[in-house]
Amino acid sequence: MIPTIRNATQQDLESLVVLLEQLFAIETDFRIDPVRHRRGVRLMLDGCGKHRCMKVAELRGAVVAMGSVQLLISTAEGNVVALLEDIVVDDALRRQGIGRQVMAALEQWAVQHGATRLQLLADRTNFSALDFYNTIGWVPTKMICLRRKMTRKSIRDKSTTQATAESETQWPRHKTNASSC
Repeated sequence: MIPTIRNATQQDLESLVVLLEQLFAIETDFRIDPVRHRRGVRLMLDGCGKHRCMKVAELRGAVVAMGSVQLLISTAEGNVVALLEDIVVDDALRRQGIGRQVMAALEQWAVQHGATRLQLLADRTNFSALDFYNTIGWVPTKMICLRRKMTRKSIRDKSTTQATAESETQWPRHKTNASSC
């Protein structure tokens, strides 16, 4: 059976959290935290959809795969680029072409919104994902990913010399006014 690829909706929230739990069980830089995952999905789905999009694959009424894309401005490209994240297919349905379909839908959305380059991050030990990306034409770069966790204290202190411990305090929810997108 061929899945339907469509935009994610708020009704998909719990299915997306389950898929994110599968993904973050693989990715060593992240931990499984359903509260954060729900908050992140809600943030992605809020607003007008002009700068970000979540796609899902639905099969027999169930969400079985997902991916997200967000637009950024690249000074190197002098144009809009797109960052893909949270690409995951349910464990039981991998290697059936569903991930390829989700990726194609995300790429199509990005191109329609002016992106001239796609980029994503992948766990360097997730060899099946790396093989998948290679198979569909993605190539590694010489760049590396660095990150710094921000807490309210580090923002307040504007400290750039000393990292602060990760805060479990919830950040205020960002509300997007769809008319301002």
